[in-house]
Amino acid sequence: MIRKDMLLDRREALLGSALVGAGLAAAPIAASAARAAAPSASGTCSTPHSAVAKTQYGPVRGYVSGGVFTFKGVPYGDDTSGENRWLPAKPPKRWTEDYPALAYGANCPQTLHSFRATEHTFLQQWDDGFLGEDMLKLNIWTPSLSGNRAVMVYFHGGGYSFGSSYELASHDGAQMARHHDVVQVSINHRLNVLGFLDLTELGGSAYEESVNVSMTDCIAALRWVQENIAAFGGDPDKVMIYGQSGGGSKVTTLLGMRAGKGMIHRAAVQSGGGGALPTAEQSREFSRRLVRELGARDIGALQRADWKTLFETGNRVATDINGPMRGPPGPSTTPRVGWGPTLDGKVIDVRSFSEVAPDISRDIPVMIGNVSEEGMRFGSNPSEAEWRADLTKQMGATKADALIAAMKQAHPEKAIRTLSYGVQGLSARNRVQSMVALKYAQKAAPVFQYLFQWQSPQLDGVAGAWHTAELAFCFDNTARCDQGTGNTPDAQRLARTMATAWANFARTGNPSQPGLAWTPTDPARCQTMVFDSQCRMVDDPEGAARRILLG
Repeated sequence: MIRKDMLLDRREALLGSALVGAGLAAAPIAASAARAAAPSASGTCSTPHSAVAKTQYGPVRGYVSGGVFTFKGVPYGDDTSGENRWLPAKPPKRWTEDYPALAYGANCPQTLHSFRATEHTFLQQWDDGFLGEDMLKLNIWTPSLSGNRAVMVYFHGGGYSFGSSYELASHDGAQMARHHDVVQVSINHRLNVLGFLDLTELGGSAYEESVNVSMTDCIAALRWVQENIAAFGGDPDKVMIYGQSGGGSKVTTLLGMRAGKGMIHRAAVQSGGGGALPTAEQSREFSRRLVRELGARDIGALQRADWKTLFETGNRVATDINGPMRGPPGPSTTPRVGWGPTLDGKVIDVRSFSEVAPDISRDIPVMIGNVSEEGMRFGSNPSEAEWRADLTKQMGATKADALIAAMKQAHPEKAIRTLSYGVQGLSARNRVQSMVALKYAQKAAPVFQYLFQWQSPQLDGVAGAWHTAELAFCFDNTARCDQGTGNTPDAQRLARTMATAWANFARTGNPSQPGLAWTPTDPARCQTMVFDSQCRMVDDPEGAARRILLG
């Protein structure tokens, strides 16, 4: 049975249309937003004068916890509210006294997590933080302020409409700095109506990039890393970008942006990527209609408008233009207007990893993968008959029967409930193969493939490897994320293995490690690193079942 009151509404926004209308709740400053990195068992937290780094805008003072220098809420751009709305990010205003980089900054205004999906919330350990338009901030974890370490820049998920650098407990970067000798970075940037709205006709040439200003924020953050990360012990010539879900799509988009050339040296795409981008004219017509609906006569009126009004009006207009989502969950093959990048021919001139692997990033090694139970919603618990009926409605009886038989044969140990969550994982596997083929065809830098299928023991072990589950492992955060992982010895071993692979990839472009060689993949064999209690290379795992979806 499906408990409709327990479905995770924000995941519905991500997996279907990113334009689910919802009001902006009051935004109190959440105490949890200032949550410090979890100290090690023997560590202490201090704010020494040695925890000061000099940026080009002024000195920032962080803290030391468990031997890790931590800086949170460091400005990489100016406040984006008021007259700065929809304009390219301006540099931060300079300062002379130590800037207190001690707490996370504001998150872009967005639909807040409802916390109705209790079990799912428990597993993912959400933290909405607080909202505001002064959100161009980044966070840094480093073992030392000297040195020349690989830099790992993480882009959060949530489609292009919601999410933040600290929304999930798994995003904390202390363990990567502590145990894997890298400099970890995460960022916040503009999203939804504040990040994607073409206002050139209303505001003039100054707003030519407004339709993609969310992505130019990401470029601004990478530029800040290039110019400042050496002061935090990082190597600006060894920068890996990676992201999960919508963050994976940000990564593939960045790989096709000319402005990112020279600032990206490795990339990992996790449970996301690609997608059909609307044309400039499609997005401009969307914006025209939104402006008409609002009755705005000048750009100033929009810059003074309440976010909730802008967002809800945009949702209605986009739904009217796009119509209902059709087909399986995941990146749409038909361009849809709204909250996402636009093929404007200036900021973005290629549908990266949807139509082509961009030539501009041909020499960048890429890692692509997904989790096995991408479609997990804990409130969904169908019987086999209910599951079969639902699949039959989607794809016909013959294909539904073949798919169920193949999945049961491959995983007799899994409950029907868990298997039902895996259909979307198979769809994601097909998307991974498509992106692998595009990258492989360049005959340049290698592409590596993975599948994360470790089954969480929590809540009777039926949730499987859900969307975002791998983050606790590639960030080496099974202790911090013990509600999802149990922090079992098995989980700890896997996390150390995965995080080592990610860190090695950032350093060298090869994720192999002693005792676990990870070979590049190709479209014929689909060589894949399977992350589970026993990590191993497998040719085309789940291949028989995923190919049924292609038939």
